Order: sequence, then C-alpha cells, then structure tokens
Amino acid sequence: MAGYAVAKRGYNTHGARIVHFELRSHDVGRTLAETAVIPRGASARQRRPLLVLLHWRGGRPDSLLSNELFAALARLGSRAPIVLLPNGSGGSFFHDRRDGSWASYVVDEAIPAALRRFHADPSRIAIGGTSMGGFGALDIARLWPDRFCAVGAHSPAIFSSAAERMAGSFDSVEDFAEHDLPALRPSYGRTPVWIDVGAQDRFRAADVRFARELGVTPHVWPGKHGSRYWRSHMADYLRFYADALAGC
Repeated sequence: MAGYAVAKRGYNTHGARIVHFELRSHDVGRTLAETAVIPRGASARQRRPLLVLLHWRGGRPDSLLSNELFAALARLGSRAPIVLLPNGSGGSFFHDRRDGSWASYVVDEAIPAALRRFHADPSRIAIGGTSMGGFGALDIARLWPDRFCAVGAHSPAIFSSAAERMAGSFDSVEDFAEHDLPALRPSYGRTPVWIDVGAQDRFRAADVRFARELGVTPHVWPGKHGSRYWRSHMADYLRFYADALAGC
C-alpha cells in the first residue's frame, strides 16, 4: 500500500486556499506538519463545517490534495466544508499504540486546533479517509460515538484476521484485537456511514462483508487500491459529507 503517487503541485484550486501549519502534539510526542483546505468564500462569520480526511499508509497530508478535490469543493459552493488533513506519520493506522496516541491526537489536538484556527463549526464535523485512513476513520468514530456527523471509509484497510494484518499496522496480536472492527461489530448509531472499495481491491471482500454487517450498502466500483481510484470518486465522497453535514 505504500508508495502511491503524491498529488503534484500546480493544481487548479478553484479559489480554495491551502494552508500548511505545524502542530505540537503531546499525544504523539512530536511536532507534526498539518494541511488544511479553505474553500472559496469561507469566512469566520459563516462558520463552515469541518471535514477531517485521513491519508493512506505511506502518504502524508498533501497526498490527498488533487484537482478532483478542489473541483468537488467548488461545485458544493457555500456547502463546501473546510477540509483538515491530519498527519498520520508513515503508518500509524490512526490508532493509539506504543509510539503515540494517534487517534487521541486527531480528536483532542488536531480537530480543536483546526476549529480555532479556521473558525469552523464545532457542532458539524465529519471524518473519513482512504485505506489506512479509512480504517482510522471507522475506528475513531467507533471510539468517539456521536462526535461526528458522518464517517466515510474509502477502500478501508480492514484485515480479516491478525494473521493477515500488514507488517507495522499494529503493535501486536493484542493491539490488533483491540481494534479488530469486524470482531468488535461496532454500532455507529444514527451517524451516516459510507464505505466504498474498488472491484479489484485486495480489501474488497473484507470491506464489503463489514459494510453489510453494519447494514450499510457498500459502493463497489471498477478500480484498484490507489490514489487514481480515490480521485475519480472524490466528487461522490464530498457530496456525501456535505449532505450529512447539512443535516447534522
């Protein structure tokens, strides 16, 4: 899963503003480079909702920047959320583990920092992610129930068993068991949940099975596990988040 192409510079932002800032995290014990996208027309008076998007393994916050993301935000107009792209290091899988409390950092540090800095609406927050970030979004929403207006998982890295887990994704079998989504059978209550995966994705079977166990209809589209697939459906993702945030 590592090594996907990072979005190239020189994209058409459609008037959106890219902001890079540093966050000193006590939860993970380091200073992290963070990215945010402020849609065109956003102002402190309007209090836009906040969408938290978590990147894939081997990626970084800027990996999620793309022409497709900016175009999707532009099409949403005044409904476009501010987008926070937290730093998940190379392969944290966005869960609390030995080298840092990565889930706690997202919820207790990165999100509050974005709310303060960009004057976003604290009552309207959605979380989602790709691959490692999709797993992280589902796991974080499980652990912080009723915190989010929606949760989206795009090709989430869900492993069917501890034996199938990727090297470095979890500290141990015990760590895996504490975050084994299919075994834990989480309930997201009334929170809208989106799960999609490519027809040729290695995680397809596990993702589809997990979605159906949640009572969620999975979106299965042609494609493999990678940034090309996610960029091609960014407009679908953003419409889902915008609709959920508007009704939150």
